[in-house]
Amino acid sequence: MENIKAGEVQLSRSVYQTKKQGFVHRLGKDLYKNRFIYFMALPVIAYYIVFQYVPMYGATIAFKDFTPIKGILGSPWIGFQNFTDFFNDVYFGRILSNTLLISLYNLIFGFPAPIILALLLNEVRKNGFKRFVQSVTYLPHFISVMVLCGLIVDFTSRNGIINDLLAFMGMERTTMLLRPELFRTIYVGSNIWQELGWGSIIYLAALAGIDQDLYEAAKIDGAGRFKQMLHITLPGIMPTIVILFILRMGSMMNVGFDKIFLLYNPITYETSDVISTYVYRKGILESNYSFSAAVGLFNSVINFVLLVITNKLSKKVNETSLW
Repeated sequence: MENIKAGEVQLSRSVYQTKKQGFVHRLGKDLYKNRFIYFMALPVIAYYIVFQYVPMYGATIAFKDFTPIKGILGSPWIGFQNFTDFFNDVYFGRILSNTLLISLYNLIFGFPAPIILALLLNEVRKNGFKRFVQSVTYLPHFISVMVLCGLIVDFTSRNGIINDLLAFMGMERTTMLLRPELFRTIYVGSNIWQELGWGSIIYLAALAGIDQDLYEAAKIDGAGRFKQMLHITLPGIMPTIVILFILRMGSMMNVGFDKIFLLYNPITYETSDVISTYVYRKGILESNYSFSAAVGLFNSVINFVLLVITNKLSKKVNETSLW
């Protein structure tokens, strides 16, 4: 029996070695055959290694009492103390709810907007008008955040164009960015305006790939344009919608720092202060690097969990997923 077992072990080892040698041989052959393609990919690989993976080591300061003089290795470990301090912070509930609400509003109102625009443009038969609408809706995407926030401040000021319209309708003038209850509406609305046209490009590309014979068959069956859109167009771009929705869920907690930082003020902290701005104040202004790293790591973990859950649910429901 012992000899038989020893023979089985020897056989399994030889099979493993053979498979390993075969894999190494195939890998070496593929590297040589596609050496120029791999050479072109080297800068991209180097970029991700240097700027994405190497900095991950710095995340360890979230578990340390980090001071720049001692460095990452010299700073003492304090475990999950920074996370505990964050969860017990008096502002934890406020910044978490603000982050989730702004992200949720962006998802509910901002995510469908490019889809609706793409569907409407797909129904336009006059190419000149279609190109004009596309150009007008694309342009805001290329406006820098600084310029965009300047426009928002001017438009929403007491003497701005929005207040002029409100005064014309008999409503009272007000400085909108000083009213906490209006901040989220202004932020989400300006986001939709800026990214509406640009976000529709990928859906228009997906629409172009739908087989036109399906529309001809639907016309023969008596389907109108609305039913064609409902039963052909939407199902045709549904995989694209699902993939982009999963990616959006993976950045659910990432509310744009730049725009909020340029628009908010202490008066509107109640509804505008989010995790990214809180990290900025703690990490940069107060030099509490370990605490801000812990908050940022918490944010990333939540995003990762949401991505995995959404991807798994999507795979079960409609068999479309990232992996």
